[in-house]
Amino acid sequence: MSPELQNQNDPRPTILVVDDFDDTRLLLRTWLRKKGYRVVEAENGNEAVAKAREVEPDLIIMDVEMPELDGLSATRKIRAVKDSAVLPIIAVSAYGADQFREQALAAGCNEYVSTPFEPDELEKLIHSLIA
Repeated sequence: MSPELQNQNDPRPTILVVDDFDDTRLLLRTWLRKKGYRVVEAENGNEAVAKAREVEPDLIIMDVEMPELDGLSATRKIRAVKDSAVLPIIAVSAYGADQFREQALAAGCNEYVSTPFEPDELEKLIHSLIA
């Protein structure tokens, strides 16, 4: 069993960070841990769906463009599980156009953030979704 699954008794809120870039996951993991969150990671949409079921995170930060299964398809699969309807999912993408925001919201994401983003704004958004 992976260490992140063994620590399910950790009382801190758990955030699942889904991104195919190692550097992005490292950055978010480091920052979120400093903010007091437990962080679980996935490298692609298929892994995200599996981890969402195993870990039952309090929030997911989902990259939109990934190999194997993109973030919006992964979001739809996660939303298909009936008890995941209240799970907040934030889509993150370098595409800032309104059409991508609309697609993310239509897929079941609660919010859409384009990169680069302000850490303070992301922190406020996280608090608003899991407070």
